[in-house]
Amino acid sequence: MARRVVLVLASTLAFFSWLVPAKTQDQAPNLPAALQQTSREPIEPVPLSNDLDQNKVALGRRLFNDSRLSGGNGVSCTSCHAINQGMTDHLKLSRGLPGYPGITNTLGLFNVGLNAKFSWAGGITTLEDHTDRVIENKLTMGGRWDDVLETLRGDPSMVAAFEALYPDGIQRRNVIDAIVLLEMSLNTPNAPFDRYLRGDKAAISPQAEAGYRLFKDYGCVSCHQGINVGGNMLQVFGIFKAPDGSSEGISVPGSAADSGIAGDRPVFRVPSLRNVAHTAPYFHNGSATTLRQAIDTMAVVQLGRNLAEDDVAKLEAFLRSLTGEYEGVSLDKM
Repeated sequence: MARRVVLVLASTLAFFSWLVPAKTQDQAPNLPAALQQTSREPIEPVPLSNDLDQNKVALGRRLFNDSRLSGGNGVSCTSCHAINQGMTDHLKLSRGLPGYPGITNTLGLFNVGLNAKFSWAGGITTLEDHTDRVIENKLTMGGRWDDVLETLRGDPSMVAAFEALYPDGIQRRNVIDAIVLLEMSLNTPNAPFDRYLRGDKAAISPQAEAGYRLFKDYGCVSCHQGINVGGNMLQVFGIFKAPDGSSEGISVPGSAADSGIAGDRPVFRVPSLRNVAHTAPYFHNGSATTLRQAIDTMAVVQLGRNLAEDDVAKLEAFLRSLTGEYEGVSLDKM
C-alpha cells in the first residue's frame, strides 16, 4: 500500500512540476523532491521494476484465472481482461452476466496500480476495495464471498498455496491481497515515449514528438498527466458539445452521479492513455471504434476544436508511442 501511495503521489506531483519554472535544486531547496526534476514534464515514465512478493503475485495470477471466484457464473477476471488484448476484451460493452448485461466498456488493467481512482465513476480509491467489489458485483463476477471462500478451501492445492504465504490461510483479505499484488505487477514500462523522457530523443518519431507538443499545447495534458497519463482525476465528458450516448446526463451508466463537478452532464474518471492503441473501442460506451475517431471526438467535445488531419495524425503517433512492454515484450508483438 505504501509503495502505491508513493507512486500515485509522484504521478500527481509530476503534473504540478510542469507548472513550476525550471530551476536547479539549489535554486529551489524548499520544493519536494518529486518536484525537483530536470525534465519538468507533466508525464513521467513507468518505473522499470517493482518490489513485489513474486510468490504472492503468482498466487494472484492463479486467482485471476480462476472462474470459481464468480460463484458458479463461469467467468474469471481474464474473461474481460486478456493479456493479448491490452487487458481488455475489445467489446463495446462488457459481457456482464446472465440477466445482468454489461453497461460500460471494459477498462484495461495494465498499469492499474499507478491509478489514484478506479472504475469509470472513479469513486473507488484503492485496488483492495475495487477487487472486493468486483467479486460480488452482479454486473461483473456475481459471486458471494462466503461461497467463494468455501470453494477455495475445498481445494487442497489452493489451501497449501495460501498457507505457505499467509499465516491464516484462505481469508477474504488474503484473496484480495494476492489479486491486488498481481494487478500491481501489470506495469508496462519502457514504452518508446518513456525512453524519450529518459533522454533517448530518437526513441520516438518526429511526428510523435510533434504530437506530444500538440498534446500539451491543446491542453490534453491538463487531465491526462502523471505516470499513467490519466487515471487520477474526474472530468465532465462533453465540455463543449454532448458526445454520443450522453443524453441521460449524470444518469449515464458509469458516470459519477455525486461528483459535485456537474449536475447535468456525465462525469467520468479520466482514463489512462497508456497502451491506448491496444484498448479499442473507446469511451464509457465503446462509441469510438478507432483511435483517430476517439481523437476527433475528444477534440470536438472537450476542446471545442475540429482538428486538421495532420494534427490528428501527429497526436495518434504520440499516443501510439505510449505502448509499453509486459515482461520484456512489447504489446505490439503480443
